[in-house]
Amino acid sequence: MTYTHLTTDELVMIESYYHQHIPVSTIASRLKRSRTPIYNVINFLKEGHTAIEYYQQYKKNKQRCGRRKCVLPADQQVYIKEKVSQGWTPDVIIGRKEKPIDCSMRTLYRRFKEKVFDEKTLPMKGKRKPNGHQERRGKQAFKRNIVEREVDYPAFTEEFGHLEGDTIVGVHHKSAVITLVERLSKIIITLKPDGRKASDIEQRMNQWLESIPRHFFKSMTFDCGKEFSNWKALSNQHDIDIY
Repeated sequence: MTYTHLTTDELVMIESYYHQHIPVSTIASRLKRSRTPIYNVINFLKEGHTAIEYYQQYKKNKQRCGRRKCVLPADQQVYIKEKVSQGWTPDVIIGRKEKPIDCSMRTLYRRFKEKVFDEKTLPMKGKRKPNGHQERRGKQAFKRNIVEREVDYPAFTEEFGHLEGDTIVGVHHKSAVITLVERLSKIIITLKPDGRKASDIEQRMNQWLESIPRHFFKSMTFDCGKEFSNWKALSNQHDIDIY
């Protein structure tokens, strides 16, 4: 059974029963409570206090409950401010483990919200796509569903030659890096395009695919990002299935 604290109504009733000299067992039965919290209230009343004072004391004690906020050492605070000014985000600061930080990534983000650190220095502020956001960059007219991949390649999970790709956005969203991971060997291939546009991604992918033997890789899988909008041209030119 989940324990719940006594309500103000119950405290007033206990005080009234106490002055009527009603036994604790009877009070507990009427309130459907255990005897221990009722004894605590009655012992408090015997000291000359009231039910309202008991509730005020309870609220005061409750404020001291819970986990204390961690205060980062001065050297860690200086390190965080320095790295954020260079464009690092809290998840990068914690994830790189270049310097031990005595809090988690989520806690560090909360410290920015609580104004312990200047939130304006964060590279990305607020929601990436606020409520009501409407995509204005157009949309892909045709997508090759990932479900077709299992039909075309029944041994997909057991054979070499299937890549999964994505892009990592650089500082201030001015650049990007293409990442390709071969599913079986877990080999990671990184490519540096000239920009983030679909034409930049297509051009760099063309250069890379022309530098490797044809049909060395069987398929590539991307997300539905606009940077991969020119996937059909890549697929036709290099005879590789793209999903």
